[in-house]
Amino acid sequence: MPPTLGNGKICYIQIPATDIARSAEFYKQVFGWNLRQRGDGAAAFDDGVGEVSGEWVLGRPPATQPGLLVYIMVDSVAATVDLILANGGEIVQPIGADAPEVTARFRDPAGNVLGIYQEPG
Repeated sequence: MPPTLGNGKICYIQIPATDIARSAEFYKQVFGWNLRQRGDGAAAFDDGVGEVSGEWVLGRPPATQPGLLVYIMVDSVAATVDLILANGGEIVQPIGADAPEVTARFRDPAGNVLGIYQEPG
């Protein structure tokens, strides 16, 4: 099914990387992102539900401090924390810091800080 199209939708993300293959594998293993090669040869991804796509880019500094902060929705923050750690990431804000929301923040292998979020339920 093609992604939802619409005015104002966030549709594409460029993630700084120091090693594109390593970053791609991290996001595939932790979040189940679909990896693909674009027509120009760049490594690209589609998120776990096929609604947001993007690529990893070299030559940009990682987003090491929360400014604009992207959160990735997960089924279980606790289980995802384990996957992050097992795949070379680091937890920089543990579960509970944003209570009552169920979140955590992590640093990916390139140094970018992102968040994970679990729907209450």
